[in-house]
Amino acid sequence: MLDLIWLLPTLPLLGFLLLVLTEGRLGKRVAGSIGAGSVGLSFAVALLAAISFLQAGVDSHVVPLWNWISVAGFSPGVNLYLDGLSLVMMLVITGVGFLIHVYSLGYMADDPGFSRFFCYMNLFVCSMLLLVLGDNLLLLYLGWEGVGLCSYLLIGFWYDEPANGYAARKAFVVTRVGDTAMAIGLFLLFAQLGTLNIQELMQAAELEWAPGSALPAITALLLLGGAVGKSAQLPLQTWLPDAMAGPTPISALIHAATMVTAGVYLIARTHVVFELAPEVQLLVAWIGLATLLMAGFTAMAQSDIKRVLAWSTVSQIGYMFLGLGVGAWSGAIFHLMTHAFFKALLFLGAGAVILSLHHEQDIFRMGGKRRQLPVGFLCFLIGGLALTAFPYTSGYLSKDAILLAALDAEGPGFWLWLGGVVGAFFTGIYTFRLFFLVFFGASRGHDDATEVRGLAMLVPLFILMGLSLFGGWIPVPLDAVFSHGTGHEEHHVSALLHGIMIAAPLVGIAISYFCFASGPKRAEGLVALPGARALRRFWHSGWGFDWLYDALFVRPFVWLARVNAKDLIDSCYAALVAATRAGHAWFAHSQTGNLGWYAFSMALGLIVVLALGMLS
Repeated sequence: MLDLIWLLPTLPLLGFLLLVLTEGRLGKRVAGSIGAGSVGLSFAVALLAAISFLQAGVDSHVVPLWNWISVAGFSPGVNLYLDGLSLVMMLVITGVGFLIHVYSLGYMADDPGFSRFFCYMNLFVCSMLLLVLGDNLLLLYLGWEGVGLCSYLLIGFWYDEPANGYAARKAFVVTRVGDTAMAIGLFLLFAQLGTLNIQELMQAAELEWAPGSALPAITALLLLGGAVGKSAQLPLQTWLPDAMAGPTPISALIHAATMVTAGVYLIARTHVVFELAPEVQLLVAWIGLATLLMAGFTAMAQSDIKRVLAWSTVSQIGYMFLGLGVGAWSGAIFHLMTHAFFKALLFLGAGAVILSLHHEQDIFRMGGKRRQLPVGFLCFLIGGLALTAFPYTSGYLSKDAILLAALDAEGPGFWLWLGGVVGAFFTGIYTFRLFFLVFFGASRGHDDATEVRGLAMLVPLFILMGLSLFGGWIPVPLDAVFSHGTGHEEHHVSALLHGIMIAAPLVGIAISYFCFASGPKRAEGLVALPGARALRRFWHSGWGFDWLYDALFVRPFVWLARVNAKDLIDSCYAALVAATRAGHAWFAHSQTGNLGWYAFSMALGLIVVLALGMLS
């Protein structure tokens, strides 16, 4: 069964080809069956392959398919590599992806772009599977750029709205910054170590590079550049909140469960390079901490239900980076898995609420909806508890592993732990601020709300509820992958510190209840305090990063474009062309057809040549 993992990316690729070649002429029932069915079959293959892999008791398995190219001894293959890390990733991508595809059958049922939607989604799943299953960095990079393309297509899915097109372009351009750094890192790895096979690279790096030397540090920084771009971490986080312009199932799949975790996967897959560059690995932790705190503050100031969840995603990926930075490789991937469960649940629950409220997304225009929307209420209650790390939910078990590893880390471990606990406190506030404003208090509109029905939307929601509650007990076979990382080591911490970790988000929930359970009136009193309104605007803007980048990059570029409207570079080439044409015209005038003139010209030329010869 292990040799059939080539079917994992192939099945959604075939679905994409069928949908794109039929150009939307298939009926919605057929198109939906192809779109969701291909990912469902891929998930079935993934399950069978996972069972076979675990029963075989091997650490890894390679499936060679064919040689890609062969030039001057460089022969990268199209080979698939299965180990504990890629096994977890492929199950998350196909499993959560299948649930989201099924949900989309109901959510997108009335959309005229139904077939095109599943076409893009299938291509995305194929690209993401190539990214996590590729045994070399070239194949990984192909999948990496593939998900970037699909992200652009899906964010701008409703392209008739200019704002959606802007959000898609912004995501594409910002992530290209990181992708460029990553590509340079791949060139450096190949130039120094002579291969792009990931396992051979890691072995060669350990043998040839001294810990703390310049080459692993530079390489790790370049790979980190790609990771922060794709995973929306500081300073390249600005694209993700605007990506909510796409349909909600896209937000659930790409911008919560899979694509934005690609940077986490990249660092985990190349963890040996980061361990050889301890300063850069520590930088990963500080970036994660700074991002999770910044995003937590920003989420508290948002009014759009999807943007709250978007900033929450940025924050939770910050926890994953924190885990990677302190060497809790398994803990970070564990949190990646549990986050996929509860964040997909929250986004799909948000989609159900938005449809029920006639496409309303402003949480201050909702209120009192727990009786009208009981399924949405359950989605946000269970997803919110998991997100805030309520004891023994899936999010608690994974976040607990990261914070304990941070506390055990040498050097600034205590401060990293404390920052993570503060972030958990704010997670409790912004998560249940959303929950109480939507489902408690007096109704602030949409009294005619009727909850959406249909098994296509309800079944995935209930499955994700179960995974959000109990998915943290699913074992992740990562010890062999990170044999010299912290893995699943036992952490010993005092009861007081562990109690603080548990209490911090609960205190945040209590504060949210006090401020928002009866409506936003108490919170409005806080906003009226001196300076509070300006601070809220600052947080709402995402700490002014869009303004900063506009001032540093966009406006200077636009100014240069205006100054160079006639294109100075083209003017140089135009001058060369003009000189050539003038010379041609002069020589053309010399062709008179007069034999005497030609004889005179020849004689004159001969005299000049002889004179030059005599003078020399």
